[in-house]
Order: sequence, then structure tokens, then C-alpha cells
Amino acid sequence: MVELTRDSYQKILAHCLDGYPLEACGLLIGRGNRVTEVHPTENEARSARLYSIPPGDVLRAERRSEEMGSKLLGVFHSHTNSEAYPSPTDVRLAPDPSWIYLVVSLSRTLAELRAFRILFGKVAEDRVSIVGAGRAG
Repeated sequence: MVELTRDSYQKILAHCLDGYPLEACGLLIGRGNRVTEVHPTENEARSARLYSIPPGDVLRAERRSEEMGSKLLGVFHSHTNSEAYPSPTDVRLAPDPSWIYLVVSLSRTLAELRAFRILFGKVAEDRVSIVGAGRAG
């Protein structure tokens, strides 16, 4: 189960809505399966169908996680016109099998956030739990 602080959850949704109609993206920091800090990033691809996080943003998030005694846990991004499920491109480009991949769908009236693991091209859904307060980053 992936745990998100309420602040992190709200920051992810706000960044995805702010980025609309393009896909929005960002990085997740925490410990174990608990995301404690969110780092919204620019979508270098500037696309409604694909995202690309600038390498400098990844480096800054990695440094921040080391400062906190945490680690870079994964990535989030939005789908503007499709379900909250990794696309074939998302699966093909997934950089780390240990990462959490959060996908936010903005295709309906209410945004939907789901969590996944992607290992050797296979997608497995993970439950999401929203827990108390925490830093949104």
C-alpha cells in the first residue's frame, strides 16, 4: 500500500490541474511506501500525451531526499484524456522497477489518482491510503 500525506495528495492534484490541458508531472520523496514530500516539476515534453522530467529536477529531488534521510520513491503524472492507468509509453519508459508510479486522470469531473508498480513491462496496481498531515514539499 502506498501512503500519501493529505498535503502531498492535495499538492499532486493541484499541480496536475494547474498543468491542464498538458500532462503535469513531479517526483515523490519518502520512506518505505510513505510519500512525505512532493516535488512538482516542469513537463519538458510540453505535451497532453507524454511527460518528461528535466534531469536537473531529478538531481535536486535526489539531493533533497538524501538531506532528509529519505529516498526518491517515484514519479507522478497526469493523464488529461484517459484513465488513471499507465499507458504503453509510460510502461516502456519506466526508469526504475522499485519506483511508485502515481497516475492522475483528469478525464472526468472528479480527478482520480491511482498507484502502480512497473516491473519488466508488467503493471501491478497498489492501493493508496491518504494519511494525516505531512510536508507537501
